[in-house]
Amino acid sequence: MTEQQPHQSSDPLHGVTLEMILTELVENYGWEEMGRTIRIRCFTFDPSIKSSLQFLRRTPWARKKVETMYLRYKRYMQRQAKREARSEERE
Repeated sequence: MTEQQPHQSSDPLHGVTLEMILTELVENYGWEEMGRTIRIRCFTFDPSIKSSLQFLRRTPWARKKVETMYLRYKRYMQRQAKREARSEERE
């Protein structure tokens, strides 16, 4: 008998909560930049994780924009890590 491999999702957001996404984006960009990038009031007027989560959970188009921003950020970070690794190999 063969061992079954655990199912791996092709969804890059699998296992990542909206709170994790929002927290990481705010830590790296800040509320001001988030509000400029995604023009929604919960990022520009008295922003908080709690109020933003409430809004994003009720508003699919806004959640999609935040998820897209997060995926772009993650791809950028992966490219940066590869560049740094290649740079270190040359030294």
